[in-house]
Amino acid sequence: MATVDKLPMLAEGYEKLQNEVRHLKTVERPAVIDAIEEARGHGDLSENAEYHAAKERQGQIEAMIADIDDRLSRAMVIDPATLSGDKVVFGATVHLLDENDKPIKYQIVGEAEADAKAGRISYASPLGRALIGRAVGEEVEFSAPSGDKYFEIARIEFV
Repeated sequence: MATVDKLPMLAEGYEKLQNEVRHLKTVERPAVIDAIEEARGHGDLSENAEYHAAKERQGQIEAMIADIDDRLSRAMVIDPATLSGDKVVFGATVHLLDENDKPIKYQIVGEAEADAKAGRISYASPLGRALIGRAVGEEVEFSAPSGDKYFEIARIEFV
């Protein structure tokens, strides 16, 4: 019996996915259907590049809709403000100190919401996996593409 894994995400990530699938269904899908109809009017379908390109785009759109619908159906929306504790969990904002005591702040989010430049890292990323379950004062080591990195957890917030 197959198990369905839940996908943790914040409310804004869930809303972003809903908006994306809504756009695909109401804008992209009708546009590609119109393109297919127009290309059909150009005659022989076996040598009609516009028709084949539109059909390929239709397949891509349908696959994207199916993927997003699947993620939405498995979503487990988490509000960090309802969380508490002394360990790093999904949704927590973690204040770190690097080897030079430079402060860095990351929020642990879902894979679709991750944006390291905006201070949001996925729970499945190397740093995210290294942080989950750790407490204030603990040192964290993880392997990044640029080499091994070391951080100390200075503070954990749930905002």
